Amino acid sequence: MKKVVVLGAGYGGLKTVVELQKKLRGEVAITLVDQNSYHYEATDLHEVASGNLPASKILFPIADVLDPKMTTFIQDHVDKVDIEKKTVELAKHEPLSYDYCVFALGFVSETFGIKGAEENSLPMANVDQAEAIRDHITAQMKDYRQTKDENNLKIIICGAGFSGIELAGAVADGRKRYAELAGVRPDQIKIEIVDASKRLLPMFDDKLADYGVNLLKKLDVNITTEALIQEIQPGVVLYKGAGDEDGAPLHKISGNTIIWTTGVSGSPIVAESGLQARRGRVMDSAHLTAPDHDEVYMVGDDAAVMPPDGKRPYPTTAQIALSMANYVAKDIAARVKGTSRPGAYTYKSLGTVASVGNTRAFGVAMGHSTKGYPASVVKKMIMNKSLLETGGVKELLAKGRFDLYH
Repeated sequence: MKKVVVLGAGYGGLKTVVELQKKLRGEVAITLVDQNSYHYEATDLHEVASGNLPASKILFPIADVLDPKMTTFIQDHVDKVDIEKKTVELAKHEPLSYDYCVFALGFVSETFGIKGAEENSLPMANVDQAEAIRDHITAQMKDYRQTKDENNLKIIICGAGFSGIELAGAVADGRKRYAELAGVRPDQIKIEIVDASKRLLPMFDDKLADYGVNLLKKLDVNITTEALIQEIQPGVVLYKGAGDEDGAPLHKISGNTIIWTTGVSGSPIVAESGLQARRGRVMDSAHLTAPDHDEVYMVGDDAAVMPPDGKRPYPTTAQIALSMANYVAKDIAARVKGTSRPGAYTYKSLGTVASVGNTRAFGVAMGHSTKGYPASVVKKMIMNKSLLETGGVKELLAKGRFDLYH
């Protein structure tokens, strides 16, 4: 019986297992490895970080969707994969052998070597980190009652990518709650976004991008663009302006909550396993396998897939991770059954929608632009679709986003 080892229970990994359980019942032995006993909806981390949702709302037990007759779950940390020996080395368990291995280890925060970023800012790459941000904001607001330190009321988000924009919207929604904790007016809670780009939200056309930026401005979020962050000190972001001469004094923004959403990379375990990667991502073959290793599949944040124009890889989203998982399951099933493998993987995006708080969003869905409240409904339906694909009807009913009217 063939052995399939899936590393990571995020969107790509868990969906691969779910599909293999359907396609190869009784024909393969699957082992799923993850550090956590739960799967979480990474697209909702900003809601946990802001305190708008409890972590329990965005996660469910991995065991709920596994068939114990086919799949063994091991909760452990992956140290590396020995590609030549076809084994997976774990921190606390014996090595696992495999016939097919699926890398779906997700992403980690990327600081790009900026001084002090790791020590003095808060990343948002998993549930524990999102909860740490929530707890930090709460502590700062409570501390203000004693110290009257204005910096306790300031929340700085470094990075205006998708995660940063959605986090800013969620934090704006939490402003009233923060103000009550601090004993101040909501307008005294200051939210800052700092980003190096001149033009934000490049995944959208100019009109939609401007709409999204203006949504944030209407929520009294201050946005500083063309700001090249040079250093993060305790409570201070130091940056160089685009027009500043070399040696000019750095600009600074002060605030006791500094959140780092500037960038992410694939798992460092990819490179540690000897695979050729850039920022933790392997350029996939036509069958989503690593070059020269046709038994090793790369999905989600650990993979780079080029669109037809060949300019830059597709963004790593839940949508593409689920799409890749579907393909990988089909390909493995064909190989196990000895039938023809599917043609080269292709991806067709159904659209991208960004939330700016609970009832505001913007983006493109099914080829059409959508804005405002209707877009927020579309966003929640997209999230429910991904939850249904990984967790099934049970988890959708228990964890789905049906809060459409507030």
